[in-house]
Amino acid sequence: MGLSKVSNIEALVKQIKEEMLPDIDPYSFVSASAYDTAWLAMVPADPDQTCPMFKECLEWVVNNQTKEGCWGECVDAIDTLSATLACVIAIHKWSIGANNIKRGLDFVQENAEKILRKTEDHFPRWFTIIFPGMIELARKVGIQLAFPSQLNSFLLDIFHKRQLLLDTEELIGNQYYPPLLSYLEALPPSYDVSERDITMNLNADGSLFQSPAATASAFMATGNERSLSYLQTVVGRCANGVPPTFPMDEELIRLCLVNQLQRLGLANHFTHEIEEILVQIYRNYKTLEWLDKASNNIVDVGIQLHKDSVAFRLLRMHGYSISPRHFCWFLNNQEVRAQIEENQGYFTISMLNVYRATDLMFPGENEVEEARSFSRKVLEKITLKDSSLASTGLNKM
Repeated sequence: MGLSKVSNIEALVKQIKEEMLPDIDPYSFVSASAYDTAWLAMVPADPDQTCPMFKECLEWVVNNQTKEGCWGECVDAIDTLSATLACVIAIHKWSIGANNIKRGLDFVQENAEKILRKTEDHFPRWFTIIFPGMIELARKVGIQLAFPSQLNSFLLDIFHKRQLLLDTEELIGNQYYPPLLSYLEALPPSYDVSERDITMNLNADGSLFQSPAATASAFMATGNERSLSYLQTVVGRCANGVPPTFPMDEELIRLCLVNQLQRLGLANHFTHEIEEILVQIYRNYKTLEWLDKASNNIVDVGIQLHKDSVAFRLLRMHGYSISPRHFCWFLNNQEVRAQIEENQGYFTISMLNVYRATDLMFPGENEVEEARSFSRKVLEKITLKDSSLASTGLNKM
């Protein structure tokens, strides 16, 4: 590598350290969700709906359309279709950005067939609920969607699958997580959700399942002050687009930052910063060593398991002495194991990180071996259900 390239890298590293790392705000490293940001952009500031309450969210939507015309991190991912429709709806609501709307609709109409056929017959539950909901909402507000005729039967099948979900699942039930109510913004008008259903299920922070999109919809439906306060907090904390869930575990964000620096081969440029993060994480784990981490809340379980497995792997990689029980605790909790088995899709990331953590197993660590076996079986079941995950290599473990 030439000296000029080395100098450029060093200059960039210095700039990142000066601008981003001194007083790290973990949320600055979290990718914005175009879908959720669009829903906050739809919230009106007054009953007459003359202007948006969160203008910064609308500005983010207008300014973050890709050159292909869509919104989202990956142009050929199915979530891009839902996000793009939501962004188009938000812009259309405030009668701005005619060119943005045209480019967004062109993208959806020209690429829907290619994107959908890649995941044919293996659509995630969330997509089966949200995508038809965005199509319906777009048409309700007067947006003309013209899909290719050869896609009609395909779309009808998706709508049919959604109806099966709506007919068989309860609004708030234990069979699937997250429940239907967490997709409030995408549920059809025919699915009668009362104001009481919403307010009775708000979290203490005013959110609906800590989802900015669902909470925006809840606030527009109820005018609940706690929900408004939650939305204001989200926007105040996440100025550059809102995340798909809020709040997030800030320790987990820092661990994911360290993990990403290592995966990109940049860890050597940030050794001091990485060590500072890991020292604090290690201190916290030693302080909480004897506390029971088990929780009956499925969200808490998923986040805790994700964080503990990433922390275990990174700390062992950097020479810290850490016991396997810090991430194997779930094995001795039959209720948690049952939650994982019953909601495998929800625990995909957690189980993948558990499996990766077991790569740092020492001889004689039987509980780590058990965790490896358990996580592998769960991941294999997931790949059988969803062939779209085959490209991640899970089926070759």
